[in-house]
Amino acid sequence: MRVLVVGGGGREHALTWMCQRSGRVDALFCAPGNAGMAEHATVLDIAATDAPALAGAVRQHRIDLVIIGPDAALEAGAADACAAAGASVFGPTRAAARIESSKVFAKRLMADARIPTARWVAGTSADRESLIEFARARQGRCAVKADGLALGKGVTVCHSVSAVEDALASCLDDRKHGPAGDTVLVEELLVGRELSVFAICDGTHAHLLPPACDYKRALDGDQGPNTGGMGSYSPPMGIDAGALLDSVSAAIIGPCLTALRERGTPFRGCLYAGLMLTEAGPRVIEFNARFGDPETQALMPLLDPARFIDLITAAARGELRADGREAAGGAGITVVAACRDYPASASNGLPIDVPPNLPASAMIFQAGTRRDAEGVLRTAGGRVLAVSATGADLAAARSSAYELVEQVHFDGMRYRRDIAAPPAVPVAAQAMNEPAS
Repeated sequence: MRVLVVGGGGREHALTWMCQRSGRVDALFCAPGNAGMAEHATVLDIAATDAPALAGAVRQHRIDLVIIGPDAALEAGAADACAAAGASVFGPTRAAARIESSKVFAKRLMADARIPTARWVAGTSADRESLIEFARARQGRCAVKADGLALGKGVTVCHSVSAVEDALASCLDDRKHGPAGDTVLVEELLVGRELSVFAICDGTHAHLLPPACDYKRALDGDQGPNTGGMGSYSPPMGIDAGALLDSVSAAIIGPCLTALRERGTPFRGCLYAGLMLTEAGPRVIEFNARFGDPETQALMPLLDPARFIDLITAAARGELRADGREAAGGAGITVVAACRDYPASASNGLPIDVPPNLPASAMIFQAGTRRDAEGVLRTAGGRVLAVSATGADLAAARSSAYELVEQVHFDGMRYRRDIAAPPAVPVAAQAMNEPAS
């Protein structure tokens, strides 16, 4: 099988790594890739959002399977273009990917499908007073979200009406998120424990992977600005994963797939449900239309590569046949090594030192990296590396990951030191790992 992985971050490096190890892939390509992916695949100089060029690559390289990583590529129609070029595609069409690219669309779908979520209102600048009135009725304890894609940074958690007003002004007046923030969602805060569930879907059936937890805030103790993710681990401590996945499959994933299929937009790819485990049961914070980053880097080393590639190939072809869920032995953790000023800015051109030999239980997935003309590995982004390790239990995996991250260096490198730290229960309010009060 000839495979193309679309994207160039740590998530895509982990997916490429799985393809290379699976024994199912004869020729492996990535676009645009990164320095780590280049060790496993032929790099194509094509942007992930250049749908016509990706379709051309499918034809030129006789690609059988396309695996799409980033949300922006899905919104750009990469899945549609690659499917039209003759490949099986693991990634939803642009229409089905609206489950992520429009939060208002997702909320309306959840209402129609009776999927449990937070109460909400949405509007534009003309609706500002009604948005503020909704927040005032909840003493300002709300999340303000840009409707469209905002690089994982479109959410502001508020605890006062004035904070809601400031967040609305940032979106609607200052246009911090550009057109993505022209329509804004305001919803009540959900308080509980946050985690992520990933479903491999073929349009009708879903196969759920083990749940994971991620850490959005930049600094230890869930402090600092929101980021794309500073670390992850699986399985969540103190959770009956099997019972949780069965519940989520019946109440959330199944109804979502049915609703999308009935709209004429069947979902093939990874459906990501960001959940809050409240006292009343799981509630959906958001849906994404692709694997999470950095959860993917923690999950992939726990799975059998051949079985994983077989599952996503079957999903891309509409051939899963039945619902199911995947069990994983042991535990996995990922610690993200980021540049000094991330998420405010990225870092480019700094040399990176990594240990030449890794233990069998560890992997360094590259994200913001490149190699210069002399072959030196250098920084090329905000989140630079995802240092991952597995172990018989979470404590063993955590020890291995932090032992390895201490052997990595680039100028200004920083990382959270509390990923999966006991009690390893990120208590969150609305997708930000905001400590509940």
